[in-house]
Amino acid sequence: MKETMVQFFGEYAAVLVFLHVLSAVIWVGGMIAVRVAVHPSMQSIDDPKLKLGKTLEIVGRLFHLVIPFILILIITATLMAVGLGFKGTDLYWLVHVKEVIWTVMTLNFIYMFLRRRAAQRLFDAGDLAAAKAKAAPLPNLLLPINIVLGVGAIFAGIILRGF
Repeated sequence: MKETMVQFFGEYAAVLVFLHVLSAVIWVGGMIAVRVAVHPSMQSIDDPKLKLGKTLEIVGRLFHLVIPFILILIITATLMAVGLGFKGTDLYWLVHVKEVIWTVMTLNFIYMFLRRRAAQRLFDAGDLAAAKAKAAPLPNLLLPINIVLGVGAIFAGIILRGF
């Protein structure tokens, strides 16, 4: 299995690295765009129902956009970790750090995805207060956690690939 992964990486290294970087950029960049640009702009909407409805819609679209890129990121990370032969090198520990970061980010994403979905159901049922309470930790806590972790993982990837 390892030999196959090393050979596959050798043949498709440029494509795999590109897909890996693109996936990280879309996931982390999408979160940054929503948190730094879209979320503050949404605060100017006076109608609480409209504001929450649009927020849930935007976050839902982002989450559905990034799901395939999260999967691509995991697959390409696995192929790269084996294919680049970090095992036994001084930087092998950093591969594990990145694995932990992306795993925590993925678990946090799943939690956010489920919270947003629950908030959407409450919103659709007309329970605006409960929907708002369910969605509240997303922009102010959970999304920023993933942004910081994602930027850290990207930096670690730059160290692993060299300058």
